[in-house]
Amino acid sequence: MLQTSTHYWLRPLPTTVGADAVLSSQEQAWAHALPPVLQLRYRASRSLLRRCVAPLLAVEPQQLPLHSPPGEAPRLVHGCGHVSLSHSGSRLLIAWSPQPIGVDLEWAQRPVPAAALARRFYPPLEASRLLSMPAAAQPRALLESWVRKEAAIKWQGSSLSADLRHWLWDGEREQLRHLGKGWAPPSLCEEREGWLCGAVGEAAVGGIWG
Repeated sequence: MLQTSTHYWLRPLPTTVGADAVLSSQEQAWAHALPPVLQLRYRASRSLLRRCVAPLLAVEPQQLPLHSPPGEAPRLVHGCGHVSLSHSGSRLLIAWSPQPIGVDLEWAQRPVPAAALARRFYPPLEASRLLSMPAAAQPRALLESWVRKEAAIKWQGSSLSADLRHWLWDGEREQLRHLGKGWAPPSLCEEREGWLCGAVGEAAVGGIWG
């Protein structure tokens, strides 16, 4: 029986990978064609994804019906739920959900030019609200909004360049909204181990952390 709750995992990305045994032969071939620095990240992320998600579907990690070419969003075969992943620095965020899901990850203390980014990439209403905050509070506010928006774009299957400006996070109403399409999917932003974890999807809220 398919799980009914979303599951999340925040894991360190290994600096070495001895887990090729859980990768499919196609994944190993894709990894081999990548530059060395990308090979390690690809092998580590897909191996962790397989190890985390496989028990939910009662299969061995190598048997997980995963299609995950480099540079594309990973996906499971129809009827097996939905996955998303995000890596930042030394961490990887993985999600499995019965409904479409998108996740994003950022270090909570990442130094960012919040005012400049808000003016350039955020809708005017949200940028104005952020710029009215004390300068010290702006980076955290921008990052909390940013991870929700990146997660929303993965949930939507779009791109930052096409849709970042159209997503608005209304912190007062606790609502994420697409200004063009009117979408207002459930979203969350949680800090765990010093990392901001964003997720968007119909079953994103109230998930189980493993």
